Amino acid sequence: MTDTLVDGAVPPLPPRYRFRDLVMGDHFTEGEDRVRVEFYINERSFKERLQLYFIKNQRSSLRIRIFNFFLMAVSCTLYCVRVILDDHTRAACHGCEVPVNDTQEGPNWISLLWVHRPVWLWALQVTIAIIMLLQTVLMLYLQYKGNICQQLMSITRILEFLNTIPFIVTLFWPPLRNLFIPVFLNCWLGHSILKNMLNDLNRALQKIQTAFSQQVIILCSTLLCLMFTSICGIEHLERPYELKMSLFEAVYFVIVTFSTVGYGDIQVKLWPSQLFVAIMIIAALIIVPIQLEQLAFYLVERQKQGHSYSKHRAQTEKHVVVCATVIQADVIMDFLNEFYAHPHLQDYFVVLLSPVELDNTMRLLLQIPIWSQRVIYVQGSALRDQDLQRVRMDDAEACFILSPRNVMDRYEADQQTILRTWAVKDFAPAVKLFVQILRPESQFHVKFADHIVCEDEFKYALLANNCLTPGTSTFVTLLIHTLRGHEGSDSDSQWMRIYGRSSGNEVYHIILGDSKFFGEFENKSFTYASFHAHKKFGVALVGVMKDEDDAEIQLNPGPKHIMRASDTCYYFNITKEENSAFIFADPDQEKEKEYKRKDSKSSLNNEPSTSKIHSIIASVGSMAIELQDRRVNTADPAREALVAMPSTSSGRHLLSPPAGEEGAIPARRRPSILPVLEIMSSDPEDEETVDGIRFRTEKTTPEADTDIEDIKVWDSENEEAWAKGYPPTAPYIGYTPMFSHVLSRDRKLCCLELDQPCAHSSNRCARDYNWPNNCIIVVVESMAPGLYNFIVPLRAHWRPKHTLKPIVIMAERRPETSFLECIAAFPLVYYMIGSVESLDELLRAGILQADTVVVVDKESSKLAEEDYMADACQAVAVQTMFKLFPSTNIITELTHPSNMRFMQFRAKDYYALKLAQKQKITAGVSLAAFQREKERGANLSYMFRLPFAAGNVFTASMLDTMLYQSFVKDYMITLTRLLLGLDQAHGSGYLCEMKITTDDLWIRTYGRLYQKLCSTTFEIPVGIYRTHLPSDSKSEMSVTIDDDDQSSTCVSEERAALAELVRSKMKKLSLPESDYDAEASEKRSAFSYVLINPGFDTKLELDDVIFIIRPAGGPNASSPMPPRRKFSTRRPKTEGEKREDPQGSMDTKL
Repeated sequence: MTDTLVDGAVPPLPPRYRFRDLVMGDHFTEGEDRVRVEFYINERSFKERLQLYFIKNQRSSLRIRIFNFFLMAVSCTLYCVRVILDDHTRAACHGCEVPVNDTQEGPNWISLLWVHRPVWLWALQVTIAIIMLLQTVLMLYLQYKGNICQQLMSITRILEFLNTIPFIVTLFWPPLRNLFIPVFLNCWLGHSILKNMLNDLNRALQKIQTAFSQQVIILCSTLLCLMFTSICGIEHLERPYELKMSLFEAVYFVIVTFSTVGYGDIQVKLWPSQLFVAIMIIAALIIVPIQLEQLAFYLVERQKQGHSYSKHRAQTEKHVVVCATVIQADVIMDFLNEFYAHPHLQDYFVVLLSPVELDNTMRLLLQIPIWSQRVIYVQGSALRDQDLQRVRMDDAEACFILSPRNVMDRYEADQQTILRTWAVKDFAPAVKLFVQILRPESQFHVKFADHIVCEDEFKYALLANNCLTPGTSTFVTLLIHTLRGHEGSDSDSQWMRIYGRSSGNEVYHIILGDSKFFGEFENKSFTYASFHAHKKFGVALVGVMKDEDDAEIQLNPGPKHIMRASDTCYYFNITKEENSAFIFADPDQEKEKEYKRKDSKSSLNNEPSTSKIHSIIASVGSMAIELQDRRVNTADPAREALVAMPSTSSGRHLLSPPAGEEGAIPARRRPSILPVLEIMSSDPEDEETVDGIRFRTEKTTPEADTDIEDIKVWDSENEEAWAKGYPPTAPYIGYTPMFSHVLSRDRKLCCLELDQPCAHSSNRCARDYNWPNNCIIVVVESMAPGLYNFIVPLRAHWRPKHTLKPIVIMAERRPETSFLECIAAFPLVYYMIGSVESLDELLRAGILQADTVVVVDKESSKLAEEDYMADACQAVAVQTMFKLFPSTNIITELTHPSNMRFMQFRAKDYYALKLAQKQKITAGVSLAAFQREKERGANLSYMFRLPFAAGNVFTASMLDTMLYQSFVKDYMITLTRLLLGLDQAHGSGYLCEMKITTDDLWIRTYGRLYQKLCSTTFEIPVGIYRTHLPSDSKSEMSVTIDDDDQSSTCVSEERAALAELVRSKMKKLSLPESDYDAEASEKRSAFSYVLINPGFDTKLELDDVIFIIRPAGGPNASSPMPPRRKFSTRRPKTEGEKREDPQGSMDTKL
């Protein structure tokens, strides 16, 4: 048994001893002694108790000091009373006769020794002296440490003995009662007591602001003591003179002398008083500068450490705290502009807490009157409870914890943010936390926070959506920024006015039962409410949340969702409904609408089949009109237009394009737009019942069969089997798997490297793979786990399989095996080691076969000596790609938004110069216009930059406002994640796109398209991505590029030289030169912009990309547009073939 015991382990007791202990309990033998030990017996002595009361105990010692200070003040006051009552002609000892000598000339020096002191005044001064002497002796006893001489020779003890012992002597020798005693020197004892009191207070509170104010008090006390000593001394030394100086005259003389004015109307006559004045002036010149130096030191420290938020203000006012490692002017100004853009936050105060001293730029910003009264800076750490107490964290409405973005080590930055979050949660558990995290793998440490924004998650998701739906980054950025829709209103450019007005749309919410926008659509389908709300009020209803436990926000739940009064509606609009005015053409229209609403509600409750019958009648009526239209005589255009107008429930007629107009189609296939039905119902055979209500389910159409056939062809041409499911490997802790396109069996890791042949593949470049679709290239410095969020939206389960584009990740560093294991489950995902600055590596990566190249910001660029030079590498590399491959769409992430003006920079391009000049003019460069827009709430200074408007530039700082808006709109982060595909809620739709072609122009307007989508596929349009080409005659920005022949010649020569360079590289890499298109496409000179929630009558244009929210799991309805999804065979392009840009289109073209 002993062999099995670990060294040092105690063996268990035998069973008999354990049984004895159980029976006998804790009884001891009678002879065993027990000793009780008492601690701290040294504090029970009489001296220790006195020390505890007079010295150690903070409260009692402070009371004693306050009492002593009061005694000093009373003694000085009694001295002034004695001076006022004194008669220098009666100066003599107590009980002695006053000598009368009228023949004596000159000063009466005896008056310096004796004064006239009334008995009652003497009694009070003796009492104070006895108390002071007893306390002095007691303190000598308590503070005695073996050296009594050192304590006796201190200036404080000398003054105490000087002003107390003479009064005690007068008790035993009455003639000395009129002896002059310099009691006015007690002011210096009071000054010393005040200094000790303030030091104790400063040590107890540990506040630098208190230390500064105490230093000011000490300086004032020093000056007051100097003046009081000078006044009393001069007055007493002038007593021997015949014309004695009064106390008031002494005050006047000292003030005039110390202020260096020196009128000379009052003078000191005797040499002792003159000597005393000189000594006091010298003392003032020595003491005051020392005090001022200390005051300046504390003033500098106070400016460094900032202010404190008082407890009284925290209880009477509302404030939020912003914690950051470094207070950057751009970040703080974005926060302040967005935070105070909301009207009900105007009375809030913002407290900045940072361990770093403010720079000069931030100091100047905080001195602006609009911010100096609202923003308070406190230097300190969120890890110290004292600093959290200074900012009154426990009384704050919320705490925003921001991560330092411009740092090299983002993991270290997240670690600091995590510790700050833990510290705040420990100190103030009830405060709301809004946390900004850089890396997605750090989120699970702060899951308890109320709102979290992970920069890498949203950044990569936005970039991924930008590749398929152009302008998504601009669309989301404008949604999460507070704008008023007045931006660009002073411009003479139409597109800027339209773009600026649509940028004012934001996300708002309201309860349906309290809403005028949606209240009349109670018990109607979601698509019906969305269409008619946009048609009547111009608002876009995009989502809803039921009033249930654990309910989630659903984007476009489809027609199966019936609107209830308790539902929360989420909509896009310029302003929220509470700030909107409703103007009806007919005063009785509002009452009539309310009556119809109540009538329809009661009829639905009493006769559930009524609305269904009306829907069937409306549907049949629409079909009858369409059939009649086909038999109508086309020679009568007026009759044709009249008959071809299918009516909707609101009486608005939607016209088909008349013959002869642009976008018209032959009369034999003139389509009509069905009305959006209140509750979807049709043929009973095609209905399914949900919650007691029957809905239509469309049958598979030939177009759907074509899609299925294309998918089969796709699967047959690929060796790897695809499926829909959840990825088997999570990239980081806390990641929620998303339903995606995945492989049935993970690929070998060696097969993931694009340009390295292995035992399973001999391909050496992207062209060797012969992909059916053009690829997407993403250029990163290293493959971080956040890059996983770039792949998932591009492999979302709802995307058709034949539209998936290959993804090529170009990284400068070799990835970790764990990351490769994560991406091995996705189809058509590859990586290669390379740099964006290398032309050879770009060609091997397949830039000639790429639709989009995404250039992600480098972490190493944060080490630039000049802050704004962090984007130099990306700007030059993108410019090089733009020159070499002008037809490729390039999306760039920058550190600073101000550097986006360098994207696709063309210094000698005549068209570009004209475009830049036009932009500056139309953007309203005048200071007055800029100030007007700032006053209206415009804080997005770069919104009219063409790269931003087109969605070709993205900065992570655009996401900051989403965190700030969450303080007012707690749903903002959730809704944005649903839009970008970062989350998947049950029954929620998803954001996708649809391109307008020549076959779709018959729809004409955005409102008609809204109706077409809602009545067929139940999709909700939310915006337009519009592109203007130079050849477009309707484009106001069109200019003639050939105006400058010399410039055009130089550009052509430059393009020819660059084309020769690319072809030589391709020849070296054994790539066919025919793949390279040296001619710049029209896209080079085109400009694009985003329109959020356009008006109902907005005209559609060719190549418009429509942002739509498609319902998830909805009916299998065919597309409302003509079929144009043609499967492309794997064939190389011919030399004369021009590669079209499929960006934003559902077409699959090479």
